[in-house]
Amino acid sequence: MQSETAETATVPTGVIELGGARYMRNAEGHLVPIETIRAADQLEDEQIRKIIAFAEQLSEQITRFKEHTFADLNAVQDLYRQDYGTERGGAKGNVSYQSHDGLLKVQVQIAKLIEFGPQLQEAKTLIDECLVEWGGQSRAEIRALVNRVFNVEKAGQINKAELFSLLRLEIEDERWQRAMKAIRDSIRVTGTKEYVRFYRRDEPSASWRSIPIDLAAA
Repeated sequence: MQSETAETATVPTGVIELGGARYMRNAEGHLVPIETIRAADQLEDEQIRKIIAFAEQLSEQITRFKEHTFADLNAVQDLYRQDYGTERGGAKGNVSYQSHDGLLKVQVQIAKLIEFGPQLQEAKTLIDECLVEWGGQSRAEIRALVNRVFNVEKAGQINKAELFSLLRLEIEDERWQRAMKAIRDSIRVTGTKEYVRFYRRDEPSASWRSIPIDLAAA
């Protein structure tokens, strides 16, 4: 299917014909005579347009595949609803579907989309107060964990995994406990997102192998 995509993708040209002359538009919107543009720049333009055309078509194909996948899985789930007399709806959870021979698996996972409110800033203030007062008595790993949580490359973003690790620390200090409460109060679930993953194995006793769909995992 991917090879068909590459063969059928329409590649738009960046060349503009005007009054018998050929131009290419630059980033400032000006028409530049094509004979004044370096061959390497023309080749780069051509290849990028081709790659983007293929990428957009593949993206649309993956979107359709995802829609069909959930429709097919819902059809399976509807049969189970008929078997048990349940109604469609209600809270969704993580679920796995397998082939009868146990060699193929489709896994649906529901992830919560989480953001943090202004209470998080108060939590950071309380944590800093604790670390300053504890001085050298505070464990180095706690300081390192706090730094990983709050010292991020992009302003306004928090390392969520490390933040939840912070909540699991057992520290009795009253201010620390208030800081942990502030963190919990700051957590806001803004929605959910469904993920679908695909696996196969050669025999029932073997480990599952992921079938990657995204480019990063390919």
